[in-house]
Amino acid sequence: MEKEYVIQIAQTIQEQLIGLTPMPVLMSWDIAEFAATIFKGLPALRIKVNGLLHTGYVIIALNGSDYYEVYLLKGKDAECVNEEVCYNELGDVIDRAIECGTDKEEYEKIAISNSPNY
Repeated sequence: MEKEYVIQIAQTIQEQLIGLTPMPVLMSWDIAEFAATIFKGLPALRIKVNGLLHTGYVIIALNGSDYYEVYLLKGKDAECVNEEVCYNELGDVIDRAIECGTDKEEYEKIAISNSPNY
């Protein structure tokens, strides 16, 4: 796979993620790095996050069906969060996996109790 192609795909993923995800949500992930990579033979974007539910790396890979696959890296293991994500769903899928989970009320309780102003 050509390096330029991988970089182009990673840039597109980053633009879609930043452009379509509300800024407060992105900020809650405490993103430390964006990097183009190849994951399981697919062009991908790797982001380093510090979420409430996951701290480490998230991989967003473009598969052959023009959908994204989202993985959480935990040490040497990769957990597939979803393998059929449309570009406009990326922020929600990642946020549920690394920050807020599926229970919004529980998330708000935890987030408030972890707040420095609490």
